[in-house]
Amino acid sequence: MKKTLLLIGGLCQAGLLAAQDFTKPQTTEFYDPKVKVVTPGAAYGQPPSDALVLFDGKSADQWEAARDKGPVKWKLDNGALTVVGGSGDIQTKQVFGDFQLHIEWQSPQEPETAKGQGRGNSGIFLQGLYEVQVLNSYQNETYSNGQAASLYKQTPPLVNATAKMGDWNTYDIIYIAPRFRRNGSVESPATVTVIHNGVVVQNHTVIQGTTEYIGPPKQPVHGKGPIRLQDHGNAVSYRNIWIREL
Repeated sequence: MKKTLLLIGGLCQAGLLAAQDFTKPQTTEFYDPKVKVVTPGAAYGQPPSDALVLFDGKSADQWEAARDKGPVKWKLDNGALTVVGGSGDIQTKQVFGDFQLHIEWQSPQEPETAKGQGRGNSGIFLQGLYEVQVLNSYQNETYSNGQAASLYKQTPPLVNATAKMGDWNTYDIIYIAPRFRRNGSVESPATVTVIHNGVVVQNHTVIQGTTEYIGPPKQPVHGKGPIRLQDHGNAVSYRNIWIREL
């Protein structure tokens, strides 16, 4: 019966299409729903009118300590939020699904003895689970899937677009969350696109699961989650953070 109804519905739809006059341009035009008007930022990197500003350089009120949801213990100074080593990760109080995220970060001035993963290391965790690596990868060799803009321990960036130590880097991240079936299996995996300093470095990359330091990715069933910034012991700074839910 179901197949019969589907067939009838298909035939009806085909009949409606056949009855339309495709010699007129208006046939393939529509006006509803209206497209929402959004005012872009005044300059590149500035939040558009529909963005939620997560950090404007003045207050960390949108953030909390990841370990206990207490106050943020990072340093707030000169319009930037800087990691205080040992104080722990911070995360947004609000949780998100699909989104566009803009975030700017700066590696600290560090001695030449700081190399590899020990130089300007932090991370941006999407939904608190999937890390886009933050690292001073300017003339700093490390494993490819652990350098700046890598999907940590999974996918290296297409190119290394890292600014030199002390300069600001920009990430524009477009993230689509995974979808899960009722039995807990993955219906569609998460994907991420990362534009690093204006250069596409992750292009609709499939996220294989959690970005583990040791071992393979895991696939926990989850809903919306926070943006989490990592305390890896290095005094990495962040500024101009905003998000648009998609």
